[in-house]
Amino acid sequence: MLEGLVDTANLAKAFGLVFAPKTLAIICLASFYGLFFGAIPGLTATMATALLVPVTFFMDPVPAIGAIIAATAMAIFSGDVPGVLLRIPGTPASAAYTDEAYAMTRKGQSELALGACLVFSVIGGLFGSLALALVAPALAEFALKFSTFEYFWLACLGLTCAVFVSRGDPLKGVISLCFGLAVAQVGIDVVHGTPRFTFGNINLMGGIDLVPALVGFFAVPELIRNVTANHGRVEIVTQKIGSVFRGQWELFKRYPLNAFRGNVIGVLIGALPGAGADIAAWISYAVSKKFSKEPEKFGTGHPEGLVDAGAANNSALGGAWVPALVFGIPGDSITAIVIGVLYMKGMQPGPTVFINSQDLVYALFIVFFLANLLMIPFGWAMIKASRRILSVPREVLMPVILLFCVVGSFAIENSIFNVWVMLAMGIVGYLFEENGIPTAPAILGLVLGKMIEENFLLSMIKVGGDVTGLFARPIGATLGALTLAIWVVPLAWLAWRRIASGRAA
Repeated sequence: MLEGLVDTANLAKAFGLVFAPKTLAIICLASFYGLFFGAIPGLTATMATALLVPVTFFMDPVPAIGAIIAATAMAIFSGDVPGVLLRIPGTPASAAYTDEAYAMTRKGQSELALGACLVFSVIGGLFGSLALALVAPALAEFALKFSTFEYFWLACLGLTCAVFVSRGDPLKGVISLCFGLAVAQVGIDVVHGTPRFTFGNINLMGGIDLVPALVGFFAVPELIRNVTANHGRVEIVTQKIGSVFRGQWELFKRYPLNAFRGNVIGVLIGALPGAGADIAAWISYAVSKKFSKEPEKFGTGHPEGLVDAGAANNSALGGAWVPALVFGIPGDSITAIVIGVLYMKGMQPGPTVFINSQDLVYALFIVFFLANLLMIPFGWAMIKASRRILSVPREVLMPVILLFCVVGSFAIENSIFNVWVMLAMGIVGYLFEENGIPTAPAILGLVLGKMIEENFLLSMIKVGGDVTGLFARPIGATLGALTLAIWVVPLAWLAWRRIASGRAA
């Protein structure tokens, strides 16, 4: 069991791994990298993570995971900077409150807005880190009771959540999910060893490699969009930015409940498979307006919404790591990429990782706290340097990013086939986004497809093909009933409303 997880020796070893000079240098470099990526509109935190993966291939586990955590946390925050100064969110997580932040800039309060984004991002990140460190080990002990039955239903529930939290038409979310599940079927059957959908191509026998697919899905569409949009240099506001920390203590004293509420919403939404920081920010901002004593001020440059949403988008990062670490189910597109890195580094996600790799898990928790604390000085420097960073010409930036995509996809297995996979997935991702089809369900389908299939087939072997055996264990029956209820109840409600409206007519 996990009672012995709090091991002083492993904790000391973890501190030594994290605070080794090489690891600290990598974390600092990754932090600057994340700040740059998040500050350039169109270059998302997910894209930054995807491009880091090939580099982490040559690192030890702790520096590799530390680089991804630091880059992600920094990118989520720095996406606020162009939102405040340009009214262009650097990342989707900043879009929820961009208008509010820019309205503050027009009122001459840019330094207050930037300071609020920085300070409450740090608070949210630390809260999410604390939630991860406390919840994940406790949940892992519960997860040790899971068998193939429970993992099957849990993966189904994860895919269901991904469709329901997707913005826009749920049917498009289902289409995206089905595409991801179809791609996951390519390769050799995990139980019977039968090749499927390989079309005689030996490169497809092992299936579609996750990393090139992710790089293609997230990086290439942004490259295409930036090229076709014909972006040039942009001019940011000429307003002088003084002390960004001035007035932040007053904001915290005025809105302590907002900060706490944003933290909690961020962790809970982040833990939902497929949700992520952007949805957490939108929901937190909406809740802030709903329960505000001054809702009429929202949209006019009111900092209250920034407190809620700024805390939520960074706390969601820690929340998303909970299902990824404990169950191997990604909480968002970033942790979908991280799961691949964990496997690559020998840290197989699941409850046993807290037993077999205690020192690495401790190191992961420490890196989360460290990355968010580093955000204070690095974020301050980023704000001061924002004029130069935001004026990087696109014609210089985009070819360099494309080169990283190609080299990174090739380096995973030294295979040119993976480059073609990356480009093909990129075109599909671009077509999806241009037609309003979300990409997150497709990624979750690709990540969880094999998990669902393998656990279902192994469960059927155990029970001799009796489907009711999926409900034989108490935890499995509960998860199965919850999943089926989520599937059936909305359809039954819709059918009842149609019948009721027909009778009324």
